[in-house]
Amino acid sequence: MFCLYRCSTVAGLPQLLPLFSMTSTAVRVLSLIPPMTQLNTPYPSTAYLTGFLRARGVDAVQEDLALALVLQLLSPDGLQQVIDLVQAQYDANPDRPFSPAVQSFMAQRDQYLATIGKVIAYLQGKDSTLSHRIVGRNWLPEGPRFEALEHYLDDGSGDPLGWAFGALGQADRAKHLATLYLNDLADVLRDAADERFEFVRYAESLAGSQPTFEPLAEALAAPLTLVDEALAELTRKAIWRQRPTVVLLSVPFPGSVYAAFRIAQTIKAEFPHITTVLGGGFVNTELRELTEPRVFDYFDYVTLDAGERPLLALMEHLRGERGRSRLVRTYVRNDAGAVQYINMMEADIAFAEVGTPTWDGLPIHDYLSLLDMLNPMHRLWSDGRWNKLTIAHGCYWKKCSFCDVSLDYIGRYEGASATELANRIDTIVAETGQTGFHFVDEAAPPKALKALATELIERGSDISWWGNIRFEKTFSPELCQLLADSGCIAVSGGLEVASDRLLSLMKKGVSVEQVARVTKAFSEAGILVHAYLMYGFPTQTVQDTVDALEYVRQLFENGCIQSGFFHRFACTVHSPVGLNPEEYGVKLVPLPQVTFAKNDIAFIDPTGVDHDALGLVLKKAIYNFMHGIGVEEDVRSWFPFKVPKPTVPRNKIAKALSAKGW
Repeated sequence: MFCLYRCSTVAGLPQLLPLFSMTSTAVRVLSLIPPMTQLNTPYPSTAYLTGFLRARGVDAVQEDLALALVLQLLSPDGLQQVIDLVQAQYDANPDRPFSPAVQSFMAQRDQYLATIGKVIAYLQGKDSTLSHRIVGRNWLPEGPRFEALEHYLDDGSGDPLGWAFGALGQADRAKHLATLYLNDLADVLRDAADERFEFVRYAESLAGSQPTFEPLAEALAAPLTLVDEALAELTRKAIWRQRPTVVLLSVPFPGSVYAAFRIAQTIKAEFPHITTVLGGGFVNTELRELTEPRVFDYFDYVTLDAGERPLLALMEHLRGERGRSRLVRTYVRNDAGAVQYINMMEADIAFAEVGTPTWDGLPIHDYLSLLDMLNPMHRLWSDGRWNKLTIAHGCYWKKCSFCDVSLDYIGRYEGASATELANRIDTIVAETGQTGFHFVDEAAPPKALKALATELIERGSDISWWGNIRFEKTFSPELCQLLADSGCIAVSGGLEVASDRLLSLMKKGVSVEQVARVTKAFSEAGILVHAYLMYGFPTQTVQDTVDALEYVRQLFENGCIQSGFFHRFACTVHSPVGLNPEEYGVKLVPLPQVTFAKNDIAFIDPTGVDHDALGLVLKKAIYNFMHGIGVEEDVRSWFPFKVPKPTVPRNKIAKALSAKGW
């Protein structure tokens, strides 16, 4: 997505070039959010870094190019460019096959041009009355994505969508239909303009666990797509608007790597005096063994783990106050052309001292409130403009065998006082005008949440919040009610496999019965509970999977959880399974020589279970459970093939909830 464009002349360029010169020791930092991260709210990394740098006296600004790109592409001008591109493709080859999405788009192009601006405004919360026309199903042009609506079955009410939408109401129905409309347009962009384009997972295959840089290098050398050109232009405009000497690109996911490199490519081609720096979650998990020199054709520095200390050291270096040999957790390309890792041992910035994130410079009222998944918890992710905040750095448990517990973002645990956290919340509300918070911790500690809830109540802070927790027995009914009183609306936590044997192997430190009691306490306090669930863990048998689904069925049946999602286990090289596979009964598949990204690793499980086939069943079953369908049925009925009878008694969860002493 982020890429360079055809060279163009910017008025006044020769006169303005000295403004970018590094002859002065002054440093001005521009932090950029690259596509694609999220569209409903700013990804928080730049907000944290900008707030921290400003607190340390650094001239720092930020922009969200992910949102800017989508708003550019999904505009009348952007769609007209797509129309012209498709027409040119047809004129060049009338026999060229076009995808159903492109055919539908071209047949309804006038309607798309007439509606796109209004739909974007609606999803930005600027025209709520438009919901009436959207829900009517005769105003929006509809492409192939709308075919999914035809698969919903009429439950006898005469409203086939009723069971899926439930009591969501007209506004939410309109958001879902508008989201399908945008997804149709994303398909058009992918099929006609850029085969890698997605709103999520954009060009992910070029970077995720890629042992070599070659696929990414080839993509970066290819002719620019329409999407690339738009991104390059946005990059240039941001540079001329902000006049930075340093650009930081924080890359959280493999799906934002290609765009980040395209942005850096544009900067290096047109503004070579600017220093470019790469960091973020992707770097921290996948580039820890980086030896590829070509990365440094785009980035001058690559930093690992928490960015505050490395950036302070780098700022000092750029001001001439510290030699390069004294950088912290930073990759460079040395004078011999080889990648060199420099790490002068210095204490990290304490979490209590990282300061308050700032959203200054980000268009907080232009983000899109989407509703693409009819899952109660997934709605919170995409629907609404949440302020992102961290209660503590790392995870206080840091034992789970599937997790990257050996890495800093998990292994280094630090908290902040309730007073400091409440102060940050007050500051953010005053700045953004938004009172909704998503606490983005790996698992927020019960003790810290209790203290924060008490502080929020005492201050009269009228916020709504949700976040990740562990289903600890510490979450008593009394504590759950306290959290609800402080504004907690939802929690999510890892039940993972719903099997006591596998939970023990995973070192989760919880039991299914404990999870049932804790989730019930949250539910009775009026807090939505989402369970992260996993399948395909080492040594997991078909029997384990059937039993896990039975447990999940009972949790829904007894009102313990309202939302859930099954995801396939993936082994990473930094997890206990990846580090000690023999302890988990599996053998790792040898990796080729790695010079670029290294994270996911394949393994051989002696059980030989077809987890992919089981996964399809699990996802279908839980989707129906969330809508109250089939909750009382034998779980074997969900499987299109023969599976063993559950060994879990059908009243297991009910008995756990009725037991005394909890």
